[in-house]
Order: sequence, then C-alpha cells, then structure tokens
Amino acid sequence: MAIKKRNKTNPEFSMSSLTDIIFLLLIFFMLTSSMVKINIDLPESESRALNEGTIVVMIAPKGKYLVNGREVPYRKLRKAIAEQIQLQIKKGKPKKQIGVAIAAEKNTPWKKVNPLLDMISSLGVKAILATKPKKKTG
Repeated sequence: MAIKKRNKTNPEFSMSSLTDIIFLLLIFFMLTSSMVKINIDLPESESRALNEGTIVVMIAPKGKYLVNGREVPYRKLRKAIAEQIQLQIKKGKPKKQIGVAIAAEKNTPWKKVNPLLDMISSLGVKAILATKPKKKTG
C-alpha cells in the first residue's frame, strides 16, 4: 500500500495581517501629526487671558497661517475660523465667551496682524494677542 505525499502549496496569500498593520500605521500617523507644533518667539507680557476652548491662529515665521495647528491659505482663513467658532458653539459655549488667540512671532509685521484682528472682530468674537510670560528679573 503506497502512501501519497501531498506537497501541494496553497497559492493564496492571507491579507488580514497586512490590513491590521496598515490600520495601525494609519492610527499612528493620525495621532502624531496632531502633535506637531511650530515654535515661534512670541512677545512677552504679564497678562494671562487664554482659557479652554480658545481658537489659536498662528502666523508662522515664513508667513503661513495655521488655525488650531492646521495650515490654511490666507484666502480661506475667514472660513476656517468661522468653522472653528461654529464647532465651539455646537459644544455649548456661548459666542460671547469664544476667543481667537493670534500667535504671531515677535517681529511679525503689523500689516499681517491687523487684517487678522479685523477679520476676527467681524465674526463677532474677541481677538486675543498671544504672548509668552515675562521673564522675572531679580
């Protein structure tokens, strides 16, 4: 009685482990991309006005605008800020308590900051100039 060996290899490839790896990579990049911050040199001040839920508009050193860490071209800046205001309102925050902080580098020309102040005021919320705490001397 002869026993036949079955050495047939299965030509199919299991994709389940590959999709798991891709899914984990996607989650990793989504989490780490929101943690990227741009360090800019802010002017100094003694006031502390930021509270929870403040929308931050950053003017990066090379003239780029970022709304809550997301780069936005200047022509779409008003719409992006308005969307963030609407998100705050949906979360239950009254419009009069919503603030937009402008974080501009120390030597940013006023001609870049002033139109932003006007834009924020026209949306009916308060504009705040973000500063860093003054260094204590003595």
